[in-house]
Amino acid sequence: MSNEFSLIVEKRDLKNKSGRKKMFREGNVPGIYYSHDSKESIPFSISKSELLKAQRAETQIYNISVGSKKRNVLFKSVQYHPVTDEIIHIDLYGIKMDQMVSVSVTININGTAKGVVAGGVLVQGLNELEIECLPMNIPQSLDVDISDLDIGDSFRAGDIDLDENLTLKTAEDQIIMSVTQAAKEEEPEVEEVDGEATEDGEETSSSEDSDSGADSADKGETQSEE
Repeated sequence: MSNEFSLIVEKRDLKNKSGRKKMFREGNVPGIYYSHDSKESIPFSISKSELLKAQRAETQIYNISVGSKKRNVLFKSVQYHPVTDEIIHIDLYGIKMDQMVSVSVTININGTAKGVVAGGVLVQGLNELEIECLPMNIPQSLDVDISDLDIGDSFRAGDIDLDENLTLKTAEDQIIMSVTQAAKEEEPEVEEVDGEATEDGEETSSSEDSDSGADSADKGETQSEE
């Protein structure tokens, strides 16, 4: 079950382009607030230090004050810089605590698959699952125990044991984890030619070379006699 955490945000003016550059220089990140019951979106900025506190908080529900109203929000989208991996933009989604929401929750893998111990390879297909629930019931993560997975086995979204207050939205047949057979290294083919081993089907030419040498010698003797 999630707790609430207050975020300090400031409304910003989209028309002021120079203000956006100043915002980045001062260590702030731009964002947009919107909700399911309103067409209005509100631009805001938030400090990087405030975002760091939010990431450390064990919750997915946050309180913000936008204008004169206090609102409950979720992080709907977070954009990262492709090189520095720093947050460069966030979307906050307004919610009502008594209405169901769909959210993506991180999958937490536990245990070591016995198929991996036997030499197999673990392949992860999903990092998150989409679920639907009331905001206060949003889990921090979903645990998946893969200890019993053998080579050739798969763990699908429908196999996860969810609490009764959570509804799976991800397709049940989506594979979360699977264990496959390790690929075998192919050795080059070896062929026997005139008692000698060659790789990749190449034949030795020792007998041909000796015959060629003999022919050359015969021609040389014939020319000397003439």
